[in-house]
Amino acid sequence: MGAGALRKDGGMSDSRRTKIVATVGPASQSPEVIAAMADAGMDVARVPLAHGTVEEAVARVRAIRAAAPGVGIMPDLPGPKIRTAAFPPGGVALPAGSVIALRPARDGDTSTSEAIGVCHPDLVGGLEAGDRVALGDGGVVLTVQRRTGDSVEALVHNGGRLQGRPGVTAPSGRVELDTPTADDLRRLEVLIGEGVDAVAVSFVRSAADMDAVRRAAGADCPLLVAKIETPEAVGALEQIVASADAVMVARGDLGVRMALEDVPHIQKEIIRVGVRYARPVITATQMLESMITAPVPTRAEVADVANAVLDGTSAVMLSGETAVGADPVSVIETMARITRRAEQDFDSVGWATHLAPQQVPGGPVSVARLTAATTAAGWRAAMEQNASCIVACTRSGTTARSISRFRPPMPLIACTPSERTARALTLSWGVRTLTIGEASSTDEIVWFAVQAVVGAGYASPGDVIVVLAGSPIEPEPATDTMRLVRIH
Repeated sequence: MGAGALRKDGGMSDSRRTKIVATVGPASQSPEVIAAMADAGMDVARVPLAHGTVEEAVARVRAIRAAAPGVGIMPDLPGPKIRTAAFPPGGVALPAGSVIALRPARDGDTSTSEAIGVCHPDLVGGLEAGDRVALGDGGVVLTVQRRTGDSVEALVHNGGRLQGRPGVTAPSGRVELDTPTADDLRRLEVLIGEGVDAVAVSFVRSAADMDAVRRAAGADCPLLVAKIETPEAVGALEQIVASADAVMVARGDLGVRMALEDVPHIQKEIIRVGVRYARPVITATQMLESMITAPVPTRAEVADVANAVLDGTSAVMLSGETAVGADPVSVIETMARITRRAEQDFDSVGWATHLAPQQVPGGPVSVARLTAATTAAGWRAAMEQNASCIVACTRSGTTARSISRFRPPMPLIACTPSERTARALTLSWGVRTLTIGEASSTDEIVWFAVQAVVGAGYASPGDVIVVLAGSPIEPEPATDTMRLVRIH
């Protein structure tokens, strides 16, 4: 997958540019299924920690690395999500119009159709008459009627079946929640030790939340993905995106906490801001939900995925579809077909022509600004010369992510000496990676990259390629060199 698919004449076939993130769970954790998912098109494996122990997550991380070494791995920290006490096996139906109790959960509590335990000591105490409380994905909605001691009585407004330990969503301000939690930070330390490539941070409310995770991660910090799923995060979107390495449109919790009709417009804004800052953007939740049990998706789901691609999302994510679904491999194959077809109608020229300048920190000659300016020039040169590919020589991945925001129509190859950077770039739109040796000069970097690109079949004699590079000996390396190379 990393080098694309070769045609019989030695050139490159068209390949999918939008990345696929797939959740690994009980239905997909065997080495055989993981390998088949990678072959089907899984670029990044998501490992959720909301259920189960960190030891179980580590076992999945190791299984993924062994079965699919080229796939990126992204654990998902649960954050301060409030959940119910567990429902009995098979779940419980809550009919509309019934009255139930919400009470603080105690160790060993089980939720029933008469009383639901809430696993946060302060939430129930903060509820007031008239408050609406959503359970799970928001399908079950309760309205608080009155208090009875340390519990409240609530009317089931929208009924449904609940199983497992669904999340509990209450009005803002009823309880103070901190991101990251102490448990998140303990999990993070273990996961960093496993060499994961990215970490998703749940329930981010401000840039300070991301800064706290970055400080805790230290020098060996993987890519940090800010999940945008709260009204506070939407209000602080620019600052959060600037402080994160990537962002996720977490539509499930967004749809519970905000008006459903607003979610598609928020999704588009998150994608726009993420692209402006050259951050990969993942669009997530219920993309092919019906395929948890059905062999084909609904027409609405297909349109949803295609529209996310046309909006410019970097990646699309599968959750329950691959974690607990009947056929995880088939779901990924279906997602790959939908995204590949949508990309055929993506207007690369119109997209890049109207793209806002990249938002970068620092003054007019900062390292980031030099890289942004050079990659912009590289896109223009590649279009004018009809280049066979764009080559981003990068140690950290920044150059590849910067040129990726232009969504160029030709292959985009990242050449890097770092295997970790190569895996982290599995999240970036259109980027395929090649590993090259260490170099002592810009000339040597370009030479190594051209050799690798030709060897992988991305360019043939007579082709022109655009190479973006910088000096490997600068104390603060910037991508400040663009070269047009004709292949002989």
